[in-house]
Amino acid sequence: MSTLRVDTIQNAAGTDSPISVPGTAKAWVNFNGTGTVAIRASFNVSSIMDNGVGLYTVNFTTALADANYSAVCSGSRSSSFLGYGVFKARPSSVSACPVYFYVEDVYQGELAIDGDILCVSIFR
Repeated sequence: MSTLRVDTIQNAAGTDSPISVPGTAKAWVNFNGTGTVAIRASFNVSSIMDNGVGLYTVNFTTALADANYSAVCSGSRSSSFLGYGVFKARPSSVSACPVYFYVEDVYQGELAIDGDILCVSIFR
């Protein structure tokens, strides 16, 4: 068995960054969406903007080739509520992705909430 150890993967010309490797996440982030929004860990994410209750923007360090990417989201909130948490994204820009975390409350319908643990992965 062989072991491959590298610090950077590039194309043959040595010009592309690791985000150009097919089949890999082009960006991902795990962040705290309550109080002061804070990134716990990330790749190719420069910052998170807090746009109001349950509304965030994930900003990419290096822009993507186009806005035809897939955003996979997961989230949780430690406080109890009636219903379940839903997290969705709307790919619309090469430099950022808006995301929304909310609860489908059985009595009140859709309610935006801030999540304790929010994760977004971007694939292209």
